[in-house]
Order: sequence, then C-alpha cells, then structure tokens
Amino acid sequence: MSIIRLMGQNVWNCTGNLPTWEERGLDCSSAVRMKGHVRILEELLPDVLGGQEVNMQMQLDLKMNCIERNLPYTIIWGNMTPIVYRADKLELLDTEYLLYPAHVDGYEGSFNDVRSKSCNVGVFRTKEDGKVFVFATTHLWWKSSEAQPGSAEVRRMQLSMATELVKTYQEKYGNCPAVLVGDLNAGYYAQALRWALEEGGWQHAHDVAVEYRHEGKGFNGCGVHPGVWQDEPFEKALDHILVRDIPEGAVRRFDRYCAEDYVYLSDHAPVYIDLKL
Repeated sequence: MSIIRLMGQNVWNCTGNLPTWEERGLDCSSAVRMKGHVRILEELLPDVLGGQEVNMQMQLDLKMNCIERNLPYTIIWGNMTPIVYRADKLELLDTEYLLYPAHVDGYEGSFNDVRSKSCNVGVFRTKEDGKVFVFATTHLWWKSSEAQPGSAEVRRMQLSMATELVKTYQEKYGNCPAVLVGDLNAGYYAQALRWALEEGGWQHAHDVAVEYRHEGKGFNGCGVHPGVWQDEPFEKALDHILVRDIPEGAVRRFDRYCAEDYVYLSDHAPVYIDLKL
C-alpha cells in the first residue's frame, strides 16, 4: 500500500518587505520567505501540498527555488490556492478551480477579498501502485459574524460548494478517497466544521489518526512583525484536514510544523497527514 503525505499551508500573502520588519533588520519578502518554505518542503517532503494566500510572485519564487534545490515539485495554478505535487511519485489525472462568489444573496458586503477565497481540486494516481485519490485545497472567508453579519453562514456555504466539487470527482473516478486541506477560518465547533462533520460526509483527520495527533492550534500571529506560537488547543485551530471515504485506520499521523524559526515565514503552521491508501 502507498503511504502518502498530504499537507495544507497558508503561507501569508506578503510579497515585499515591510517597514516594521526592515527596522528590525529582517526581511519578510517573498524572495526571502519562499526559500524558507522550500527548505520545509525539503524537510517534510509532502507528496501533495495545498496552499493558501500564495500569490503569483510567491508561486514563481517557490517554483524557482524548487528547481534550484532539485526538488521534483510541480505547481497547479489556482490563483491563491495552488496545488504543489511530486511529479516523480504522482500522475495528475484531472483538475478544476472554483472561485467562491464575492456577493451572497441576503448578506451585505463582499465575502471574497482579493479573489483569494476559492477551492482547487486535483485528482492523482500513485505511480507506485495505481491508487487514485482526490485532493482539494481551500481558503474560506475570514471575518467574524460580529464584524460582518453572515460570515459564519458564508463559510458553511463555501465549504458546501467545495464538498460538491470534490464529490463530483470522487464519483467520476470510482468513488475514490478524498482529502481536503485548508485555512477554514473556523474552529472545530464552528458552524462550517459542524456542517462538514455532521452532514457533509467528512471526518476530521485529527479524530481518526491512529498513531499520532497534534493537539495545538498551530498559529503564531506573524504579520507586522514575527509572531509567537499561541498556546491554544486543537479545537481553536483554523487550519484543518478533512477526509472522505477512507478505510478505517488509513490516517496514520496528524501533525503541525511548529518550529521556532517558522514564525519568520508565516502565521499559520503547515498541517499534514500521513495517509495509507
């Protein structure tokens, strides 16, 4: 059986250096931070990575650094939610990109700033043994319902749209397993997650991991200056991995990469699973 590593990562949409970083003698530009992200790719070696907040310049910097490091990664464009995968181990069978609507009937305002809220789907076949699976990455709307009424309902709607897209490709490829990674901007008990786990047919990879599960939030507040890892439990996390139609015991490990120096790269820790297909 194939054991594959699947990862989600919000890499922080910041292209140039910020004055507050420069004042500290630091550089948070894409040119610098993408070298760090590629180092983590080299360390963790995920088979598929679903990104969030990865703008065009960051995708280019990521790809060029992978080439320089001789890493076998290929990028599937997805606006700010690209998919990065190991072309030496996986064959891409299908892909589709879904941009969530900015305006939703019944609610005021935009729910898709800078066109970053979307879902990107790839269907892969392992070259080792021909196993097929659907992989999706998504980024949901970010504001609280107090700041913008309807935000929780819109997140649930966006996750429902992503689920329907994933189901379409599952059915097209023989009801194969599916994995969705993403910055859902919602905790474990929030409306979107409750819908996914109770009605949407998903399981949380944390809940079904059989060997190891990380119990932290994986967020450090990096932004105008480097952040500090927040000591909050898993239930408060914003970054999640959901699985559908997988065998019992298939998720071996659910983990987050929370190294001390990662606070110079992004506010969200990479979250990943080891999955036995």
